[in-house]
Amino acid sequence: MLNIKINSNSLTERFIKYAKIDTQSDPFSPSIPSTEKQKNLGKLLADELLDLGLSDAHLDEWGYVYATLPSNSDKKVPVVCFCSHMDTSPDSCGENVKPIVHKNYQGEDLILPDDHTVVLKMADHKDLKNQIGNDIITASGTTLLGADNKAGVAEIMEAVTYLVQNPEIKHGDIKILFTPDEEIGRGVDKADLEKLGADLAYTIDGETLGSIEDETFSADGAVLTINGISAHPGFAKGKMESAIKIAGDILAALPKDRLSPESTHHKEGFVHPVGMSGSVEQAEIRFIIRDFDDELLKAHADLIEKTVKNVLKHYPHSSYRLDVKAQYRNMKRILDQYPYIIENGVEAIRRAGVEPKKQSIRGGTDGSRLSYMGLPCPNIFAGEHAFHSKQEWVSVQDMVKATETIIHIANIYEEKA
Repeated sequence: MLNIKINSNSLTERFIKYAKIDTQSDPFSPSIPSTEKQKNLGKLLADELLDLGLSDAHLDEWGYVYATLPSNSDKKVPVVCFCSHMDTSPDSCGENVKPIVHKNYQGEDLILPDDHTVVLKMADHKDLKNQIGNDIITASGTTLLGADNKAGVAEIMEAVTYLVQNPEIKHGDIKILFTPDEEIGRGVDKADLEKLGADLAYTIDGETLGSIEDETFSADGAVLTINGISAHPGFAKGKMESAIKIAGDILAALPKDRLSPESTHHKEGFVHPVGMSGSVEQAEIRFIIRDFDDELLKAHADLIEKTVKNVLKHYPHSSYRLDVKAQYRNMKRILDQYPYIIENGVEAIRRAGVEPKKQSIRGGTDGSRLSYMGLPCPNIFAGEHAFHSKQEWVSVQDMVKATETIIHIANIYEEKA
């Protein structure tokens, strides 16, 4: 068994350095990456990897970072990739992030200094009960932290550093992939898997200590366009059919006690309106559709259409168009073909001294799409919590265990080769 000693101070400093760099993605931008500022972190990571001796490390034109830590084994070992995304969510402010380390957490409320209304309470964050005595990192109250997924980025970088500094730990070729735009569903749009050259991968982008996830939502996106009838408001009686009001009626008619994010859990799917814009003449509603069962995605889209048709009975001169596009699919049907990838991940978590927890994700990762692109890729915990919010937090000690897990995974494949 390896005796790994990760320097928690180094890991903390690394994470804080990355978290301070604004890398929010933008769902409304047509460019790749969606925001040029994501490349600021990408350039830093490529330079750090070059300094570690990974001579092929580079940031490409699309904002992806690739690198190889060469094998130090005389065996033929499967090529393992570790992947995390560099962007942070557009759902909350990501500019001027000020990480704060709360040392030796003892269960108290964490009142964030820049906005005292933002308070982390154990009653609201169940995993905090497992963090007594640990060091918790939060933002200052006005921004997200960016632990999703800079915790994973920092853990991969710290693991690579440790392997470079401890060459007695045997491993095969290790591929590093850092992606942009994962938060807006485009994380692997331009990923070059032939250049990457990996046989399998693990995203480091999970929550609870010890979790390994081999199942995600399947996901579609939908755009509903409503064409109303415009007229001068002073002479609109019997003529105007406002697309804005039609859109409001449609949203009000959607289920409230089921099929919504706020009313579902476990493996229940949902239909979720995420944005709306428009005028009297035309309005648009953007939806995300989620379920673990691919067949139910169509049923959920049908529900939207049925709701629209029922509402439009009251607006006989108006029309609509519903465009549904696939985003990603449940990776379980792919990963079930490669049980050893999960088994080795579970073994690595156990070797790190943590009880493995096999879970499903009510969301998606780059691993969902990578798996369908031919690179089977489950998700390993990174320790990040309360994603996309100003209450986001991460535990230093959980990050240490994630880093140890990455090293154990690399060593297990060499050991079993």
